[in-house]
Amino acid sequence: MAELSKNKLESVFEDVASNYRGADIDLHAAYAKMREDSPVLPENFMEKLGVPSIAGVDPDRPCYTLFKYDDVMRVMRDSAQFTSGFIAEGLGAFFDGLILTAMDGDEHKKMRNLLQPVFMPDTVNRWKQDRIDRVIREEFLEPMIADKQADLMDFALYFPIRVIYSLIGFPEDRPEEIKQYAAWALAILKGPQVDPEKAAAAKKEAMEAVNALYGAIREVVEQRRAEGGTGDDLISRLIVAEYEGESLDDHQITTFVRSLLPAAGETTTRTFGTLMTLLLERPELLARVKDDRSLVNKAIDESVRYEPVATFKVRQASQDTEIRGVKVPKGAMVSCIVSSANRDEDVFEDADTFNIDRRQKPSFGFGFGPHMCIGQFVAKTEINCAVNAILDMMPNIRLDPSKPAPEIKGAQLRGPHNLPVIWD
Repeated sequence: MAELSKNKLESVFEDVASNYRGADIDLHAAYAKMREDSPVLPENFMEKLGVPSIAGVDPDRPCYTLFKYDDVMRVMRDSAQFTSGFIAEGLGAFFDGLILTAMDGDEHKKMRNLLQPVFMPDTVNRWKQDRIDRVIREEFLEPMIADKQADLMDFALYFPIRVIYSLIGFPEDRPEEIKQYAAWALAILKGPQVDPEKAAAAKKEAMEAVNALYGAIREVVEQRRAEGGTGDDLISRLIVAEYEGESLDDHQITTFVRSLLPAAGETTTRTFGTLMTLLLERPELLARVKDDRSLVNKAIDESVRYEPVATFKVRQASQDTEIRGVKVPKGAMVSCIVSSANRDEDVFEDADTFNIDRRQKPSFGFGFGPHMCIGQFVAKTEINCAVNAILDMMPNIRLDPSKPAPEIKGAQLRGPHNLPVIWD
């Protein structure tokens, strides 16, 4: 691991973004055209954009790409006809053990019922009061205040990692180790590659990261087990969790936590960056949110609709079926373009407008149906705390006019790379 350990978190984050950026086109315009002309495309659209996709793990399987809201809703909701087990084939090169997103049917239901209570609002709200808000304000924002300027993406990269690793149960007095673990987690996301020449090296690095991360997590799991699982952290709660008389062993807990980490910081970082960009671009709206904090959660939900970080989800047809008149054979991959469905003009009025006052309808930024992101309430709580803290502690925060304006980009793992701001 010597070579990997030299990686700075920032450079790994940038490499991951570059890996999934895709073609430099107006994606929303392209999606609008597809919704009108080819709502069910018998091709892997993401692959055409140069974006790695688990839909392309087996080139012999046909792939169909969906762009309309109703079609995406049907696929995401029906986990019997559109399954997720194939995900283990793509992630299987990097993970073994408990991967919730790769489970189907009764196995998935049982495991989710065992895990879900750990992520419920009563638990997360205790974390919010005891840890999340304190860490954000005291450890991150207070040291920044006197500078009166910052790139908020620097803050956005580090605070979710600091928070989530604390909530998981890692020791809080080893910040450099936590940064290394986070770099390993991100390196796993670099494993899938479109370019065959890069694929072998990326896979080797990802496997090294997977093994190193397993060892680091397993050590904490065994320590928490020896303590009796009495803490309020995620690992301790998983140790004592039971459903229908069954519980998790150390290997299951370790592999489950490891499967969470690649997205745990990544998604929160980019969602926060996107939300703050959208608010800062609209000073009057930002002022409204500052005056009425009940709007923060509405703004989070609308940003997840308007510019989701995870722009597509993939399922596999378990039987011959038909979508909008197009025959989809058993075994075919079905790629659901979330970013397109979330702006379907047949469902969302004035869909291309960022409007936090719109009547709420389900969108797909955190998934939908049985496989909806189990940690979404944790992510939203972190973002809520961060936005509120910034509005409290950075008076008259605004975009820095001396720096290039932030740009939300990427065909997958979408978000801004820089977010320069100033305050009074």
